[in-house]
Amino acid sequence: MHNFAFHRPTSVADAAKAIGAASDGKFVAGGQTLLPTLRQRLAEPSDMIDLSAIAELKGIKVEGDGITIGAATTHTEVANSADVKKTIPALAHLASLIGDHQVRQRGTIGGSIANNDPAADYPAAVLGLGATIRTNKREIKADDFFKGMFETDLAEGEIITAVHFPKPEKAGYEKFRQPASRFALVGVFVAKTGGGIRVAVTGAGPGVFRSKELEAALGGNFTADAAKGVKISANGLNGDLHGSPEYRASLVSTLAARATAAAS
Repeated sequence: MHNFAFHRPTSVADAAKAIGAASDGKFVAGGQTLLPTLRQRLAEPSDMIDLSAIAELKGIKVEGDGITIGAATTHTEVANSADVKKTIPALAHLASLIGDHQVRQRGTIGGSIANNDPAADYPAAVLGLGATIRTNKREIKADDFFKGMFETDLAEGEIITAVHFPKPEKAGYEKFRQPASRFALVGVFVAKTGGGIRVAVTGAGPGVFRSKELEAALGGNFTADAAKGVKISANGLNGDLHGSPEYRASLVSTLAARATAAAS
């Protein structure tokens, strides 16, 4: 690990100042991605800005038509929250499936979304529920936020402060875990919202994406059988030693059916 200057601000404003003054600064919250990257010497930041002491980035509250979760809130806190379980049970279920106990105790929702790993769980919930990402500068709709593998619409130095999830009529999430990392080999989030059906898929492709085929099928018939009958194309999907593109395509329909059943 290379030397770097360490900062632990107690406000979002101070964190923004610290990153602005750094030649190559990086934010760290739970550190579940950045710290292993540093240990492997794949990153050499000049400054590390720790967001874990910023109280305004933490907490869960029912707000308006849904629930708002602070960016520095851990996966365990989301999974165990009575408010999340009551308002969006599928979101609490998703958080409970992330990694293992140690990862859930340290990892944060803001860190997961900002990193946008193509096999992470939270991006599926954000996109599937049509959430709004709040930053220290603006609000970003989920459909505009995720740009590709490890890419988002965040500007340099922009800080996620919270994520607002609107309450759906029904929602469900199911995933098939990669056995070693526990990331999603494929994960599918299904939601019936006031604006229609949304289905978000993680793990299967180079980035989280919505499945128009599943949305159309479930829009006409919100049942597990309708989801299971959709044939997903393997074109553009990931393939590795854990599963071919065709295998992942099959899993998308199967998991969408299970998520739909769970939602119902």
